[in-house]
Amino acid sequence: MNNYSPAPIELVRGRGTRVWDAEGKEYLDFASGIAVTTLGHAHPAWVEAVRAQAGELVHVSNLFRNPLQERLAERLVVRAGPGRVFFCNSGAEAN
Repeated sequence: MNNYSPAPIELVRGRGTRVWDAEGKEYLDFASGIAVTTLGHAHPAWVEAVRAQAGELVHVSNLFRNPLQERLAERLVVRAGPGRVFFCNSGAEAN
Protein backbone atom coordinates (compact mmCIF):
# COMPACT_ATOMS: atom_id res chain seq x y z
CA MET A 1 0.00 0.00 0.00
CA ASN A 2 1.55 3.32 -1.06
CA ASN A 3 0.99 6.46 0.98
CA TYR A 4 2.36 8.57 -1.84
CA SER A 5 4.09 8.08 -5.15
CA PRO A 6 7.86 8.59 -5.10
CA ALA A 7 9.25 11.28 -7.38
CA PRO A 8 10.66 9.90 -10.64
CA ILE A 9 14.20 10.85 -9.57
CA GLU A 10 16.84 8.24 -8.80
CA LEU A 11 19.18 9.76 -6.21
CA VAL A 12 22.58 8.07 -6.14
CA ARG A 13 24.83 10.21 -3.93
CA GLY A 14 24.94 13.21 -1.66
CA ARG A 15 27.40 15.67 -0.12
CA GLY A 16 26.33 18.18 2.49
CA THR A 17 22.96 19.65 1.52
CA ARG A 18 23.26 18.54 -2.12
CA VAL A 19 22.16 15.29 -3.78
CA TRP A 20 22.68 14.01 -7.32
CA ASP A 21 20.57 11.80 -9.52
CA ALA A 22 21.69 8.98 -11.82
CA GLU A 23 22.15 11.45 -14.71
CA GLY A 24 24.37 13.73 -12.62
CA LYS A 25 21.78 16.48 -12.05
CA GLU A 26 22.30 18.27 -8.74
CA TYR A 27 19.50 19.08 -6.29
CA LEU A 28 19.31 20.91 -2.98
CA ASP A 29 17.99 18.46 -0.37
CA PHE A 30 15.31 20.59 1.28
CA ALA A 31 13.86 17.48 2.96
CA SER A 32 17.18 16.61 4.68
CA GLY A 33 16.53 12.93 3.99
CA ILE A 34 13.14 13.33 5.72
CA ALA A 35 14.80 15.10 8.67
CA VAL A 36 17.40 12.42 9.45
CA THR A 37 20.47 14.02 7.84
CA THR A 38 20.94 17.08 10.04
CA LEU A 39 24.71 16.96 9.48
CA GLY A 40 24.22 16.69 5.73
CA HIS A 41 25.05 13.80 3.45
CA ALA A 42 28.49 12.17 3.78
CA HIS A 43 29.75 14.54 6.49
CA PRO A 44 33.42 13.52 6.96
CA ALA A 45 33.30 13.40 10.78
CA TRP A 46 30.11 11.31 10.74
CA VAL A 47 31.48 8.94 8.09
CA GLU A 48 34.67 8.40 10.11
CA ALA A 49 32.75 7.86 13.37
CA VAL A 50 30.50 5.27 11.69
CA ARG A 51 33.52 3.49 10.17
CA ALA A 52 35.31 3.38 13.51
CA GLN A 53 32.27 2.12 15.42
CA ALA A 54 31.36 -0.45 12.75
CA GLY A 55 34.82 -1.94 13.27
CA GLU A 56 33.99 -2.56 16.94
CA LEU A 57 30.25 -3.07 17.47
CA VAL A 58 27.32 -2.23 15.22
CA HIS A 59 24.54 -2.46 17.78
CA VAL A 60 24.13 -3.30 21.45
CA SER A 61 20.61 -3.66 22.78
CA ASN A 62 19.53 -2.25 26.12
CA LEU A 63 19.76 -5.80 27.47
CA PHE A 64 23.50 -5.21 28.00
CA ARG A 65 25.68 -2.42 29.37
CA ASN A 66 27.50 -0.26 26.88
CA PRO A 67 30.18 2.13 28.19
CA LEU A 68 29.86 4.46 25.18
CA GLN A 69 26.13 4.77 25.79
CA GLU A 70 26.78 5.51 29.47
CA ARG A 71 29.29 8.24 28.58
CA LEU A 72 26.80 9.80 26.17
CA ALA A 73 24.11 9.75 28.86
CA GLU A 74 26.45 11.60 31.23
CA ARG A 75 27.19 14.23 28.58
CA LEU A 76 23.49 14.71 27.87
CA VAL A 77 22.68 15.22 31.56
CA VAL A 78 25.44 17.85 31.82
CA ARG A 79 23.97 19.77 28.89
CA ALA A 80 20.25 19.26 29.52
CA GLY A 81 20.22 19.32 33.30
CA PRO A 82 19.48 16.67 35.88
CA GLY A 83 16.95 14.08 34.97
CA ARG A 84 16.70 10.69 33.41
CA VAL A 85 18.21 9.53 30.13
CA PHE A 86 16.52 6.67 28.31
CA PHE A 87 17.80 5.40 24.97
CA CYS A 88 15.24 3.73 22.73
CA ASN A 89 14.76 2.71 19.12
CA SER A 90 11.71 4.78 18.20
CA GLY A 91 9.34 7.51 19.29
CA ALA A 92 6.78 4.87 20.23
CA GLU A 93 9.18 3.50 22.86
CA ALA A 94 9.99 6.99 24.10
CA ASN A 95 6.41 7.57 25.12
